[in-house]
Amino acid sequence: MKEALPDLVARFKVRQGLFRKERVHAEIFELDSYGCVMKTDKMFNPGDTIVLDLIMDMPFDKIRAENLTGLVTERRKHCSNFFYSIDFADLKSDGDTDLEEKLRRIREVLSKKQSLKSRRSSGSMPGFRQIA
Repeated sequence: MKEALPDLVARFKVRQGLFRKERVHAEIFELDSYGCVMKTDKMFNPGDTIVLDLIMDMPFDKIRAENLTGLVTERRKHCSNFFYSIDFADLKSDGDTDLEEKLRRIREVLSKKQSLKSRRSSGSMPGFRQIA
């Protein structure tokens, strides 16, 4: 199973009863310019529409892509959770809006974090010796 993307969560609200809504945080496992894959224990069906915020927690700031409309296209059960494929419904192909710019920025930061992580985990640094 893949790992969740570092420092990135989806936040959305689900209805709990007639007047109450619950705020939910879900891990994100994939993200591209067309959509994402998230994991949660909340139940959605393919064809459902959800509005979510993607929040990347940075040391001095947070990058927020808020009020993304997503269409649930696929659901896979894993233990007591579900993985959902979400297509972003309101994005244009030219990438010219503020929301698309924030998504692009999140993807850039993720790419840098993942390349740093893979460099660190690919073994020891050449020429580095442990001093006893």
